[in-house]
Amino acid sequence: MRIVVTGTEGQVVRSLVERAARHGDIEIIALGRPDLDLAVPSTVANAIAEAKPDIVVSAAAYTAVDQAEDEPELAHAINALGAGAVARAAADLGVPVIHLSTDYVFAGDGEVPYTETDALGPQGVYGRTKLEGEAAVIAANPRHIILRTAWVYSPFGKNFVKTMLRLAETRDQVSVVSDQWGNPTSAIDIADAIIETARRIDVEPSFTGYGIYHLAGTGNINWSGFARAIFASSRNNGGPFAEVADIASADYPTKAKRPFNSRLSTDKFFKVFGWRAPDWQVSTEATVSRLLAEAKGRDAS
Repeated sequence: MRIVVTGTEGQVVRSLVERAARHGDIEIIALGRPDLDLAVPSTVANAIAEAKPDIVVSAAAYTAVDQAEDEPELAHAINALGAGAVARAAADLGVPVIHLSTDYVFAGDGEVPYTETDALGPQGVYGRTKLEGEAAVIAANPRHIILRTAWVYSPFGKNFVKTMLRLAETRDQVSVVSDQWGNPTSAIDIADAIIETARRIDVEPSFTGYGIYHLAGTGNINWSGFARAIFASSRNNGGPFAEVADIASADYPTKAKRPFNSRLSTDKFFKVFGWRAPDWQVSTEATVSRLLAEAKGRDAS
C-alpha cells in the first residue's frame, strides 16, 4: 500500500515514516515544499498524482495558533484552500483521503469530552480555518476520514513534552496552566491509527465508514498535571525534573484564546475501527524515556 502524506517535517509525518517501516507492505511518500505547497494550491494536484497513491493523508497544516491571529489569510490558504486541494486531488485519482483536524473547532467550554456531533464554535483563526478545511475536504472527496486530535507530542519537532524537559534543565520550578483540560496524544499513536485506518479501507472496497472521528490519547488531564507526569517519568529515568506551580490561564495570556476543555471522546473511532490509543500516561512514559535515551546517546558520541 502506497500512502502519500503532505508535509515532510511534522510530528505525524515523521511518526508515520517510522511506524510504516515496521510493515513490509506499506510505503510512505512524504511531499513538501516546493513540490507541494499548500499555500499555492496549484502545486498540489500534480505532486500527488505523480506519487501514485493508494491513499492520501492530509497532515500538513498551519499550526502556529497565536501567529495565525496576525496571518489569517495565510492560515486560510493552507488550512482551508490547501486542505481542499489535497482532498480534490485524491478524489480525481479515485482514492480516499485521511485529513487531520483539531479540537480547536469547538468552543472549548463544558466539562465533558466532545463527541463528533457536538456543536462547533472555533474561538480563533486557527480553529476557524481548520473547520473551513474540514468543510472543504468533505465537499471535495466523499471518501474522506477526518481525524480530530489534540495536545500532540512525540520524539520529533517542537512540542510540550520536549519543552518541559528543556526547561527542567535550567529551572527548579515551572509554572503551567491548570484550568485547561485535554487528551495528551502521541503522534506515534496517531500514526498507528492512520495505518490501521488505511488498511481497513484498503481491504474493504465497500467500506462505508467515511466521516468525522475523534482520535486522541485515552484519558485526560490538565496541562499542569501533564507536566508533572513528564517530570516524574524523567526523574524515574535519570533525567531532568522540576516542581510545577499551577497557574490560571488569565496569568498566562496568549494572543489566541485556548480552549478550557479539549477533551475528545474517541468512542466512535473505537466502535468503527476497533482501535483505541493507549492511556496517555503510557505513551508519555514511552516518549520521555526515548528522548532521554537519545540524549544520552548523543552525549556519549
